[in-house]
Amino acid sequence: MSLLAATAALADSRVFIIANQADGYGVDQCLARGEKCGAHAARSYCQSRDFAQAVSYRRVDPDEITGSVPKAAGNCNHAGCNEYVAITCQR
Repeated sequence: MSLLAATAALADSRVFIIANQADGYGVDQCLARGEKCGAHAARSYCQSRDFAQAVSYRRVDPDEITGSVPKAAGNCNHAGCNEYVAITCQR
């Protein structure tokens, strides 16, 4: 019975890959570094997509994302270009 419950819980999780936007507020760095200060932003992101909570969040190297993310163009003018954050949401 517990195996079935664990499988159901896994089925209701989803990983979102989002661009790490350097906005000057520092929230992006909290998310990218997996720091506690990013918990609220990650939870809000998940709730805005009809998920109950954020299970985890971390910086993702573009090489980890298979072919779906283009390399940054030469016109990037801020720190954090070509950086992404993975947020795992759960229902």
